[in-house]
Amino acid sequence: MRADLAHVDTWIFDLDNTLYPAKADLFALIDVKMGEFIQELLGCDPVVARETQKRYFMEHGTTLSGLMRHHGIEPRDFLDYVHDISMDRLAVDTDLNAHIAALPGRRLIFTNGDADYAGRVLDKLGLSDAFELIHDIHACQYVPKPDPSGYAQLCRVHDVDPARAAFFEDMARNLKPAKAIGMTTIWVNNGSEAGNHDHHPDYIDFETDHLTPFLADILGERT
Repeated sequence: MRADLAHVDTWIFDLDNTLYPAKADLFALIDVKMGEFIQELLGCDPVVARETQKRYFMEHGTTLSGLMRHHGIEPRDFLDYVHDISMDRLAVDTDLNAHIAALPGRRLIFTNGDADYAGRVLDKLGLSDAFELIHDIHACQYVPKPDPSGYAQLCRVHDVDPARAAFFEDMARNLKPAKAIGMTTIWVNNGSEAGNHDHHPDYIDFETDHLTPFLADILGERT
């Protein structure tokens, strides 16, 4: 293990566009479902639905959070609908899976999605048994990253010492609260939509465009 990460005993990973490449574009399928949901909810056309979706995402952290705040929707109905998609765009990365398995200590998922969806993604990626737990949007009482409350709750509920934790995330803005409580932060800058929004080197310890070789490097292995 590289000396600058030798203190880490808890490895926390975002899910979407972090454990698989952004080019898989799973969100394109979710976007379609979100648009359909918003059109039905607001009785609007697709253009207005997409504008609403993206605005809520930027202003509230997730489209769901904006819809809950402004329209009082039932979150489980929304999550069940938009996550009812095919996982055929995902594929197993055997090297990545081996590197994740080799990380010493605990391995956790921290996602703005829900655990059922995350479980389906992990199963398709061959990572179903790689993580101890999934800290999802339900566990965060529907307050998404980057709100600091979810990070504090994850550490409190799951006995995580942030000074000994590393957090991997494709959305740079979601690293700021992690860094503020002492986590080591890794930005997986692989082309996610708005992934570089509000990014700043003050709260990014490491940056990589591909998780697999980065993990190989810190483990002292070769890809």
